[in-house]
Amino acid sequence: MGKRQVSGTRTIAASPEEIFALLTDPSKHALLDGSGTVRGAQPGGPEKLELGSKFGMDMKMGASYKILNTVVEYEENRLIAWRHFNGHRWRWQLEPVEGGTRVTETFDWSTARIPLLISVSFFPKKNKQGIDATLDRLAGMFAVNTSR
Repeated sequence: MGKRQVSGTRTIAASPEEIFALLTDPSKHALLDGSGTVRGAQPGGPEKLELGSKFGMDMKMGASYKILNTVVEYEENRLIAWRHFNGHRWRWQLEPVEGGTRVTETFDWSTARIPLLISVSFFPKKNKQGIDATLDRLAGMFAVNTSR
């Protein structure tokens, strides 16, 4: 990974289609989020994300706030990324493997308007911790589903 990216990878016992369905449904993002900052999708947004979709999320990091995202990378069942107002991206890459899907989530601030500010902040370390917790949650969601 590049100098201005942090990511985590986990093999999840689910198909890329099942995982992609969660990622492209903004109403499910709070269920996935391991950082504790995503509270829910704002009303009136798309039910299913695609390239160019704009969707708002209710967030909380200390104080509550709202953020607008735009989907900037998209390949059905393989890749989705959205960017925030500052230009940094959250990217999900899905690769089918034996036993499920290799899922990589990346916080990429190489595309940010002022990447140096993010580089010197606590965000890379905090977001890496959130990514690892999110992947744990995702794995747990499918572990419950596959044990039925």
